Amino acid sequence: MNYFNIVACLILLGFQAAIVLAEFNYGEALDKTFMFLEAQRSGKLPFDQCVKWRGDSGLKDGALQGVDLVGGYYDAGDHVKFGLPMAFSVTMLAWGTIEYRKEITNLNQMGHTLWAIRWGTDYFIKAHTQPNVLWGQVGDGDSDHYCWERAEDMTTPRTAYKLDEAHPGSDLAGETASALAAAAIAFKPYNSSYSELLLVHAKQLFSFADKFRGLYDDSIQCAKQFYTSSGYSDELLWAATWLFRATGEEHYLKYVVDNAVYMGGTGWAVKEFSWDNKYAGVQILLSKVLMEQKGGAYISTLKQYQAKADYFACACLQKNDGYNVHLTPGGLMYVHEWNNLQYASAASFLLAVYSDYLSAANAKLTCPDGQIQPHEVLNFAKSQADYILGKNPKSMSYLVGYGPKYPTHVHHRGASIASISVLPSMVSCVQGFEAWYRSPEADPNVIYGALVGGPDQNDGFNDDRSSYEQTEPTLSGSAPLVGLFAKLESLSRNKGPYHKRPTTEQPSQNYHHQTSVPSTKSPGVPPVRFLHSITNTWNVGKTTYYRHKVVIKNTSEKPITDLKLVLEDLSGNLWGLSPTPVKNTYELPPWLKVLNPGSDCSFVYIQEGPQAKVSVLSYQ
Repeated sequence: MNYFNIVACLILLGFQAAIVLAEFNYGEALDKTFMFLEAQRSGKLPFDQCVKWRGDSGLKDGALQGVDLVGGYYDAGDHVKFGLPMAFSVTMLAWGTIEYRKEITNLNQMGHTLWAIRWGTDYFIKAHTQPNVLWGQVGDGDSDHYCWERAEDMTTPRTAYKLDEAHPGSDLAGETASALAAAAIAFKPYNSSYSELLLVHAKQLFSFADKFRGLYDDSIQCAKQFYTSSGYSDELLWAATWLFRATGEEHYLKYVVDNAVYMGGTGWAVKEFSWDNKYAGVQILLSKVLMEQKGGAYISTLKQYQAKADYFACACLQKNDGYNVHLTPGGLMYVHEWNNLQYASAASFLLAVYSDYLSAANAKLTCPDGQIQPHEVLNFAKSQADYILGKNPKSMSYLVGYGPKYPTHVHHRGASIASISVLPSMVSCVQGFEAWYRSPEADPNVIYGALVGGPDQNDGFNDDRSSYEQTEPTLSGSAPLVGLFAKLESLSRNKGPYHKRPTTEQPSQNYHHQTSVPSTKSPGVPPVRFLHSITNTWNVGKTTYYRHKVVIKNTSEKPITDLKLVLEDLSGNLWGLSPTPVKNTYELPPWLKVLNPGSDCSFVYIQEGPQAKVSVLSYQ
């Protein structure tokens, strides 16, 4: 899927004076978050999978029911593919991509981001086998939790459960429609045909959710113990809102206005945003429509939506006349006992987005306890991210693998058992519990980027596998961090050294759309960085051509001479480099003998489809 590498290079956002200097390397935290998402992959893993302790798993999912359900994500420390939190996670990944496209691109992470989204959306397309049929879960939580085994060794039933007209699930179908609609927006600049396909499925799923109403856990009852739904009205409003944003079709906006009271959109004032409760997200998305003056005849109702969006933001910032979100003594939002950090991460992302909407509209947040500037809203979101990364009473990072101190006894089967590449023999259910779950030793596999459940309401934390409320990571906790970390890193002037992931976990060049290439003279030292961008596109008949520009920057402290580059997958014309006698090998033009420290040069080429792969062959 090389078209994932087609990304636009956009200008880095300037630093806003109101934001305090960064204390953390959010770029490193973002990189590690993508590693956790890879660790949660189910199915046939790609050749450039960078989390090497994982292997293929769940390759027969759906086979007993005659449907291909291979792929998707495992939910948390177990191996169930729960549809509702998975779909919410993909919606959050896509929303982060939409809002922070420039920031993610400038951090060289658009390839990772689109891959993370598509690993979910490809699965949802498979699961949506008919307009009114959605396979909503694979695996059973009860039987799965009786076993402590690697995904590659699974012996528990992989039963698949579906929604249909007789067994509806408006919440799950609605959330999946939201994920696909948001992903359609995210993919549109890079793969318009895939974007259109996602919209087709999103529209069908929304119609199914709306016409055949019911709670998904009444139809898939084995989900009730794990992800009980509090209702489906918020998901219907959420899906319609995302479809309006993806299509611009007014009837979707009319839906959220006509059902504003009946479905609680303008009635529910909430202090939570999560896989189960989408009201705050709906309210903030519709506030954007209002502030951009796109509300038309619906301004009155949209103002009511914004009033509830303000309630949520004011409650988070402790400015809501006492009706506030609880904060721990260390300043962390505390919403639920089980896996509280997933609620803090989702709320923080939402606040960062709302601060941008307010800032773009030159507006302020009006709270019962006073008016709040947009940058104050963002600063609160930053305080939550900083708490996660180590600014807390324990001085511990709750993002595994980040910083000097982080949880080492994560409630996660794959992390806690030796990799199948190290221990090829099968680990049985009982053996897993006896030899690995109860082991006092640290995890043999560091599950980089996992956001654990986090501390209790008094900032206490017990780094113990059996303490699943605190040490289990979730997909829905990590997904909002992608947009949040990208936003915060883009605003940071004080960027510390970027700690690359361990060399054994490095992805291939196909996976990164921008690469720092180690030199042949000094292994491990990246003297050159390539920045790819697309500066123009046009169509000739049904064929689309792209003008690619590549900036070559010397990131070392020494001059570079005799630089030779290898260009693979180059099918068009090239300007700015000189060919050599060796096939696919180029050098700098004769007038550019030396590339000084910090300086750059560029070349361009035109071709159909994805960018060429550029690497350093040698230099002096």
